[in-house]
Amino acid sequence: MSKKIMLSSEGVEGLFIANHRFNTTSVSFNFYLPLKAETVANNALLPFILTSCSKDYPDFSLLNLKLNKLYGARLDASCEKYGDCQLLRMTVSVINDNFSFDSDSLVKQASELLLKLIFSPNVEEEAFLQKDVDREKRKAIEHIKGEIAEKRIYAKTRLISEMFKGTAYGIPKCGTVEDVNAVTPQSLYKAWQNMLRTAFVRIHVVGAAVPSKLFEEIDEKFAVIDRHNITDCKICKPALATDKVNTVFEKMDVKQGKLVMGFTSDVYGDDDLSLPLMVMCDIFGGGPYSRLFTNVREKMSLCYYCSASSVRYKGLLTVDSGVECENADKAIDEIMNQLKIMQNGEFSDSEFQSSIKSICDSLKTYYDSQNSLDLWYALKINNQNLYSPEDIIEKIKAVTKEDVIYAAKGVKLHTVYKLLPKEGVIC
Repeated sequence: MSKKIMLSSEGVEGLFIANHRFNTTSVSFNFYLPLKAETVANNALLPFILTSCSKDYPDFSLLNLKLNKLYGARLDASCEKYGDCQLLRMTVSVINDNFSFDSDSLVKQASELLLKLIFSPNVEEEAFLQKDVDREKRKAIEHIKGEIAEKRIYAKTRLISEMFKGTAYGIPKCGTVEDVNAVTPQSLYKAWQNMLRTAFVRIHVVGAAVPSKLFEEIDEKFAVIDRHNITDCKICKPALATDKVNTVFEKMDVKQGKLVMGFTSDVYGDDDLSLPLMVMCDIFGGGPYSRLFTNVREKMSLCYYCSASSVRYKGLLTVDSGVECENADKAIDEIMNQLKIMQNGEFSDSEFQSSIKSICDSLKTYYDSQNSLDLWYALKINNQNLYSPEDIIEKIKAVTKEDVIYAAKGVKLHTVYKLLPKEGVIC
């Protein structure tokens, strides 16, 4: 069960997600900001620097001591790309009050700690401290370089940047190394102020109960801030089809080539519009029952792996695979052949039912993790209706084979990205 709570501050709302399965309660702040090249790196650093220190806890050792006193409460931070927005998340998780001997509510204390971290950071003269900024910049650069080193992630990121060149979605969620290097204590302070003033904010509580007067206290924090030009999270431009397929080659020091194909879809948007694309994508290249796995990988041995995934609100479907150079074009031909089979409705009832069951089983796992359930709702901000995983399971069961065929017919190849070994010819 979920209950939306409207706050009086513009662009701020709460969400209580009742769940008695866990022995902990989590409180998360989700800030949605526009994805822009000039602000992406500063924004990406904010969740991490804000959850590492504050005025009351100027270094992490003092903050960690406080967390230990709260029976090992846990702080988490992340930066996600959500459509044409950047999603900055800060979360605290703590054991429920009935498991402690503390007279004061642990959940209440943990919530107040998170409020202090977000609204009272360790700043001086309108700037974060240089040592704190340097630490977070170093960690961010290591993260970006780590994704570059992981070639499967890198190849997919490069496809997105090519397919959405010149648009918000083509910007890496944390920026580039050069973007991070350009961050200063002053620019980060301005980004923090801008986040509090212009971000759309959703506060989630996942647990047995909402801490007493938590949302009233949050409202008071935002009431003294000049909130304006609030981010509209529902503005999300879909991928546009093209008459000519764009092919991009890149050579690096790799042993195994990477092939990533990006497709546009006529079926896109929130869950009420795009669930047939989810089922189509799963039959096409989801699990071991999928057509790409059983045919391109197993029967024809054209690649080491071959799978499909979709970003439904962007109308984007991608296929990524690991290939030998000489098999790249053969793999492309067979992937397109399998798409044609999907469009002609030549997949079996067994494949269709296996996909429906697999998706439903996967949706049930959201209830196994408090963080997964929290993130589920954070990534549903553009939905007209606030559906739970159980709601989507029922909607998936209602998807027909005809719906899947219709979704498949709207899928068109847009961009092909090949990451190839330095040795050998371009294939």
